[in-house]
Order: sequence, then C-alpha cells, then structure tokens
Amino acid sequence: MKRILIAECSQEIASFNPVPSQLESFRLATPAQLFAEHRPLRTEIAGALHHFDSRTDVELVAGFGARSITSGGTTSAAAWKFISESFLDSIRAADKIAKLDGIYFCLHGAMGADDQLDPEGYLLVETRKIVGEQIPIVASFDLHGVITDPVLKNCDSIAVYHTYPHIDLYETGERSAKLLLKIMDGKAKPVTVRARIPALVRGDELKTKTGIFGKRVAEAVAIENSATGLSGGIFIGNPFTDVPDLSSNVIISTNDDEKLAVDTATKIAAEFWRDRAKLQAFLTSVPDAVSQAREAKSGTTILVDAADATSSGACGDSNVVLAELIKQGYSGTVLAPLTDPAAVAAAFKAGVGNTVTTNVGGALDPRYTPIEVTGKVQMLSDGEFNNEAEGEPWHAGNCAVLKVNNITLVLVSKPVSLHNRSLFFAHGLFPEKFDLVIVKSPHCQDHMYKNWATTYINIDAPGSTSANLPTLGHTICRRPVFPLDANVEYVPEITVYRR
Repeated sequence: MKRILIAECSQEIASFNPVPSQLESFRLATPAQLFAEHRPLRTEIAGALHHFDSRTDVELVAGFGARSITSGGTTSAAAWKFISESFLDSIRAADKIAKLDGIYFCLHGAMGADDQLDPEGYLLVETRKIVGEQIPIVASFDLHGVITDPVLKNCDSIAVYHTYPHIDLYETGERSAKLLLKIMDGKAKPVTVRARIPALVRGDELKTKTGIFGKRVAEAVAIENSATGLSGGIFIGNPFTDVPDLSSNVIISTNDDEKLAVDTATKIAAEFWRDRAKLQAFLTSVPDAVSQAREAKSGTTILVDAADATSSGACGDSNVVLAELIKQGYSGTVLAPLTDPAAVAAAFKAGVGNTVTTNVGGALDPRYTPIEVTGKVQMLSDGEFNNEAEGEPWHAGNCAVLKVNNITLVLVSKPVSLHNRSLFFAHGLFPEKFDLVIVKSPHCQDHMYKNWATTYINIDAPGSTSANLPTLGHTICRRPVFPLDANVEYVPEITVYRR
C-alpha cells in the first residue's frame, strides 16, 4: 500500500490591512477531522480524495488543516506559531507510525506572517527535514499565490488553479492527486520551469473565461494536457501581499522535457508582459460612480468596491460609498454589506422591530471615518451559513440587517468573504430586487451580478486591496515592478527545477 499524507495551510493576506489575522480567522481541522470536513465540499482536498479513493493500493493519512474563513491582514506571530507547529507535528506523527510514500499539500501561496514572509516555503523546507528528499511531494495553489524558490525546490511538482473567478478548486485537487500518483508510479520524472515576470496585475482582463489572461492560461493548460506535459499555469500573485517574491510567474512542468518547458514558459511570459498595460483595472471615482447611479433609469446598478474586498484581505468596513450615496441624496433602494461588530451589538441590544442609532464603518480600519445612522432592525442572526459555490461553512459572527431609510445594511461582526451572494441569501435578501448593490469583491462569477445588472461600475475607493496598485505603498517586494515603477525593463528570468 502507498501511504499518502494530506495536509492543508491556506490563507491569502493583504499586507496593507492594519488588522492582523488571529487564530480565530481560520477553520482548523485535526487529523481526525480533516477528511470528514472536506468530503462533502467542492474543495481541493475533496477533489484529491475523490481521485485517491479510486485506487485500491493507496492508504490515506490525514494531517493538520488550517483554512482561512476569509482573507485578512498579516497573520500574527502567535497564530502562525500554532498553525506551523501543528502542521509539522502532524507530519512527524504520521511518519513515525509508518513510512510515508507521498505527500499532497493544499496550500494557497499568498500567506504572510509577522515573522515569516514565506510560510508555504517554510513548511515545505521543514517537511523535507522530517521525511527526507526522496518522498514525492505535490502541492496545489491558488493562482493568486506568490511562488518562491523554497516551494519549487522542495516540491516534485505543483498544480495551480486554471480559472478566475475560481471555479476549479475540486478539479485542481484531482489534478494534484493524479500528478502525485503518476510520480509515485514511476511514470513521470518532473522538470519544472519558472518564468518570472516583473508585473502586478488587476482588472477585468484577468477573467479567464473572457479576458486576455484566459488565453495565456489556455496555452499553459494545452501543455499540461499534452503527451509530455504534467502541469501548467500562471501565478499572478496577490498584489496586496507585500513580500519579497511578489510578481507574476509562468510555471510549466513536463515529464523530463526541459526544452518544451523552457520554450513554453518563455513564450507565455513574453506574451503576458506584452499585455501588461491591458491587465490593469479601469476605475471610476466614487463621486462619479454615484452620479452615474443616480442617472440610471431602471434596473440594478452594481458598484464594485474591490478596495474593501474581504476575499482579497480587506476588513470589509469601508463606508466610503455609503457616505457618498447619502451625500448625493441617492433615492433608490440600496443593499450594502459592512463589517461592524459594535453596530451589530447595538442592533442586538435594540432587538428586531426596534429603532437604533449607531455609528457604522471604520470599525477596524482607521482610514475610514464612522458615520452615524438611525435605522430599524429587520433581522438578527448568528452568521452561520454555507458558501453558495463550494458549500463550505462560513462564520460571520452575529449579524444584523438594519434598514436606514432607503438603505439596507447587512452588518457582520467578523469579516466574511463576499465573492458571492451567500451573505445576502442567508438573510433573505436578493440583490436583483434592489436599485443599487455594493459588491465588495473584484470579480464574482458573472451570473451572480454582471450578467443581469443594468449598470456595473468598478470604483476607485481607498482601501487595503485597491486595484489602484501604485497607491498601496509597497515596501518589501522586489523592484522595479510594473505598474509601481516607471520604465520597467523585461529581461526573461528563467529557472529550471529538478529533484
């Protein structure tokens, strides 16, 4: 029997969020819990389990799991200490019982801790110290991951999402499992090539179904699906994770065909660099966006406040758009999410059906100024609901729906991902019934908003995840890099990895 260990450490952080991620920001799973938690879901581990289960010669061994409830600020040193020690201790325990034959890690790639700027690389380096150099390791990543030398040196190969918005988590897990077994069965000798691109990107052209980026990803996927291909993809990094290796990267892994890997990665990287200016967000100022919304005659206007995207690492407590709507006297019905534990507490104290006066906004991020509102408490909840896409349980803490004249606020105690409509649905609210919806995610799946909205505007608001990248204030990432610096020269930077 082949003993294969599975473990997880997945989080995306925004270095510009002043609120650190603590242990309660994660959904933790002991080895006894890990598989049971993932099997009903559409996650990477669920996909890997499905493929591994098809083999009668595989014994699965569960390790520790830490998966962020949503993205957030830099992980605190204390939280990272607990997570990293638990993760590595679970590997030591499994290896002590009996020799491991292979390892699959479900990682993200855009994590960062107060005292560790490459958490994923650290875990892989330390894992090699435990299990040795001969055991095959395959890891899966989000394409917003920051890929590093320690990661590529210590993995036999990697798999990366092929879609944005991300709809292939399960499939990425399946691909990872297939890749690991192919290596373990002696049918593959991976050579992996990294082509680094000094560019950070955002914007609609990154949507793989419709944008330029999708064409580049398709080229990498074509190699992955070829006779000698093993894995291919493009890491665009998370531009809000200010760490030394932040950049974009093409990764091609083949079955001992170095020339194919080098040629393909080099070609795709050059094409990506050529399109770099198109791979930026086109934004409208908040006053102009609200003015356009006021002029809309019918249908629903979507204002995309990606600068406060919790799924990218922001707090979700920006009230900038809300304040402008009030300032301009917008009279249509509004649906808006907002993180504000104190406002939720005030609503709970008042009770359903009663009126409450409270400050909203700027509860966590000091760049926002709280504004006072008076409204009727329409609903209170415990904030426990499932993600409409992958089915994962989400935890927003106590929540309150507060009706402030024409504005319906969905207040949460804890930041929760807003890249789909789960929070609204959990409180009986349907976006299409409102004249204007504030969406705090750069890109949701099109059917959720864009396909039916009458007006759809990406706004230029302040925040820790602003797509106006030069305004963020990077101090750690390698420079020069587009668009933070002028006149960046592109020189192909190719690295080959073999184990």
